[in-house]
Amino acid sequence: MTKLLPVNTAPTFDPVHATAAPDRLIDGNPAYQTWELDAAIAEASKWGKIRTGIWETTPCKTISMKGETFEFCHILSGKCVITEDSGESHTFAAGDSFIMKPGFVGTWETLETLRKIFVIAS
Repeated sequence: MTKLLPVNTAPTFDPVHATAAPDRLIDGNPAYQTWELDAAIAEASKWGKIRTGIWETTPCKTISMKGETFEFCHILSGKCVITEDSGESHTFAAGDSFIMKPGFVGTWETLETLRKIFVIAS
């Protein structure tokens, strides 16, 4: 098994389709697509699993709660505004990267269909 995996930002296999959980949906009718590229058991005792993939959503506004999950995101296309419960907002677009730490609570508003690379440790 190789220890180096290029990230294909346009996978050719079928994605898993989903929608926002009703209790988290604020506005819109999002259609999510996820292409999981890799999963590994974490070596650090805190994280049980690390997942990497591509995720896409149509415009919407949802409640985002990370719980004990750590997530790194890199935006490939589209635009979103993420607002922390404290009221601080950040706008992200193609080329931007960010980290959502465990305990994050706020809203995620997708302004135009967005595609991102994600790395999630949970």
